[in-house]
Amino acid sequence: MLDKNLIGKSLGTRSIAVEKGRLRFFARVIGETNPVYMDEAAAREAGYDTVPVPPTFLFCLESDAFDSVGSAKLTNANAGRMLHGEQQFIYHAMAYAGDTLTFDVKVVDIYQKKGGALDFLVRETRVTNQDGKHIADLRSIGVQRND
Repeated sequence: MLDKNLIGKSLGTRSIAVEKGRLRFFARVIGETNPVYMDEAAAREAGYDTVPVPPTFLFCLESDAFDSVGSAKLTNANAGRMLHGEQQFIYHAMAYAGDTLTFDVKVVDIYQKKGGALDFLVRETRVTNQDGKHIADLRSIGVQRND
């Protein structure tokens, strides 16, 4: 069972650099065919400063940024019983290769369903770039199965 006292608590702030090679790899893996996500010249021709971050890549960066401490450890969740339930993105500005993005994560809700058999952990993350510009707000729901 997840501790409801975590509601309103910060899971911390972590920063991570956005690498061009990882962006190109991600674009290929998801089947993205738009060259702006893989080719700097195509990105510039389309009006971008450099290769933009594909929309759902922020989820990967957040996971990488917190990998060393693990969100499960921070919330005392059982990682072996935790599933990704839902993800939402609200974008405010573009992020690009070469940016350093900071992820500020908070627990906003914990609730149960099925008579306590399932715990739901709701997190919200504010993403800013190296200049403090607000890039996006992420919302995710993890589901933990309890015995």
